[in-house]
Amino acid sequence: MVALALAFMNKNQAKGAAKTAAGTIQRGAGELVGSEKQQAKGVVKQIKGKAQRRIGDAQAALKDSRKRKSK
Repeated sequence: MVALALAFMNKNQAKGAAKTAAGTIQRGAGELVGSEKQQAKGVVKQIKGKAQRRIGDAQAALKDSRKRKSK
């Protein structure tokens, strides 16, 4: 199912989703071991991933609008 979803994402959407997931894991690991530094790094990674995903969403929306205008 995940592979199917990634097939329909552009590069920034896919990389952003991956960064967000990695950040979630890193934050959780930091919580498990009691490391505030790792928790903070995980949160930063999540924020960067969400931003990259939104950039990809904007690119996809622009591409879709161009396709509709050309028809």
